Amino acid sequence: MTLTQLMYAVAVADSKSMNKAARELFISQPALSGSIKELEEELNTEIFTRTNRGILVTAEGKEFLSYARQMTELNKMICDRYKNKYVKKKFSVSMQHYSFAVEAFIKLGKKLSMDEFELAVHETKTYEVIKNVRDNISEIGIIYLNEFNEKALKKIFAVNEVEFISLFDCGISVYLSKSHPLAGKKLIKLEDLQPFPCLSFEQGDKNSFYFSEEVLSTLDYKQIIKANDRATMLNLMLGLNGYTLCSGLICDDLNGGNYTAIPFDTKDIMTIGYIKKKGMPLSTMASDYIEILISYGN
Repeated sequence: MTLTQLMYAVAVADSKSMNKAARELFISQPALSGSIKELEEELNTEIFTRTNRGILVTAEGKEFLSYARQMTELNKMICDRYKNKYVKKKFSVSMQHYSFAVEAFIKLGKKLSMDEFELAVHETKTYEVIKNVRDNISEIGIIYLNEFNEKALKKIFAVNEVEFISLFDCGISVYLSKSHPLAGKKLIKLEDLQPFPCLSFEQGDKNSFYFSEEVLSTLDYKQIIKANDRATMLNLMLGLNGYTLCSGLICDDLNGGNYTAIPFDTKDIMTIGYIKKKGMPLSTMASDYIEILISYGN
């Protein structure tokens, strides 16, 4: 007994005609008759009586059809709920504290402004980025690698069954306020920074140099201030002439026009990329977001 046979039986009962039911079901009358006959033989029950006046439902057939209707209605409900429903677009990304990655997220949202969607963005600690991708909280995570942290982080990626895909390389810049005493320089050396506090994002329990969001984290800084969020970091740049070392990709529309990025005197580079679950294909929204990110490297 199949769901199709149940649907056929209900159609015959409703139309009271094998020929009419066959037309409505877009099958031949002999095929429909044969399917009903097989069903009756399997159940050892006569569902219909054929008469000169057409098809009549037997007493046993009425009981059977009450169950068959429940099954076909339930099937319709399932199809309406899952198979035929409009699927809302969903996308979640976790990231280290990058304003350009947030700006790219905003551009994605604007691109989807006419659609139904559910988006999530998590600007958080390095290990949380990895954990969120591992635990399917976020589809991808935006992170950087360089010569110092690459070997250690790739081992952590492997343990957490995520993989890193590079997007673009960039040099290292000093990010500071435009009112900073060094803001007028074309190139900043390490000795220039010694009188000023280095700002760093707090990494919590995973406070290893390898998890640092700031490149060259092992250098000897006279003054270091830890912060938890990007807004506080920007306030410290203005209030205490603090600075941080970063990719140099800044977004005035988000952070305001009071900040600048000046090239740092080093040959080190950082590779901006994303992590995702191993073997998992990207959704359309994730691919669109990555295309926007790539444009920042051009």
